[in-house]
Amino acid sequence: MALQLGDTVPNFTQSSSFGDIDFYEWAGDSWVVLFSHPADYTPVCTTELGEVSKLKPEFDKRNVKVIALSVDDAESHKGWIGDINETQSTTVDYPILADPDKKVSDLYGMIHPNANAKVTVRSVFVIDPDKKLRLTITYPPSTGRNFEEILRVIDSLQLTDNYSVATPVNWKDGDDVIVVPSMSTEEAKQKFPKGIQEVKPYLRVTPQPNK
Repeated sequence: MALQLGDTVPNFTQSSSFGDIDFYEWAGDSWVVLFSHPADYTPVCTTELGEVSKLKPEFDKRNVKVIALSVDDAESHKGWIGDINETQSTTVDYPILADPDKKVSDLYGMIHPNANAKVTVRSVFVIDPDKKLRLTITYPPSTGRNFEEILRVIDSLQLTDNYSVATPVNWKDGDDVIVVPSMSTEEAKQKFPKGIQEVKPYLRVTPQPNK
């Protein structure tokens, strides 16, 4: 069965560029972005891992740990990290899981045989501190990911977990948000003192409540 939103993600113990990792223990009380790669020493992956390294302070600010996965072994990862650091002008300081036995790839459904039976596709899993799956995005092996978008979604998830709001199209942190349909306009006026704009009875907008 494929993992679906709201499912508790499976735990695993696997080797990595940082040694053996028990996933639940490593994640602790943080959010996690787990993202997979077709293979080591591939060009698109090299740019992606470098970008995540540069964005790591942004993930840290949001209490998010990042962890990559490739079906190559940990020794291969260590050599590849040197190339990433050199070509992307960064220092990869987060773990890359080694999955030559495809244990984790199979657990999380990262192998799509009709795309390529031998490698993982570019999957992204956002997992909350309760180990619940909150987002999945799957890209084809040929297309690099947009990690600014992944940060944007995490901002939305963390905001909407704490307030009775949803985020509209192209929302970015600091923009106006939408009052959830289950809340009446009268309730919303009490809950959101910055004001409510009623565009339609079902479409009510308010300034972001935690800004």
